[in-house]
Amino acid sequence: MEKVTLNVSGMSCGHCVKAIEGSVGELTGVESVKVHLETGKVDVEFNPSDVALSKIKETIDDQGYDVE
Repeated sequence: MEKVTLNVSGMSCGHCVKAIEGSVGELTGVESVKVHLETGKVDVEFNPSDVALSKIKETIDDQGYDVE
């Protein structure tokens, strides 16, 4: 398992948390995802042999948020 913390801008409410945690959490290979609204960070634990970090970032971007 690999654990990363991503900087995500544009998150402002509980809906944002649910949108990101729900969409990223559904990806095969993602073990856990936790949004920290107050700091604009998202912790993701995933198996890199099942899902690429680029796919996780793309999924967040597809929800309308900017991943740095």
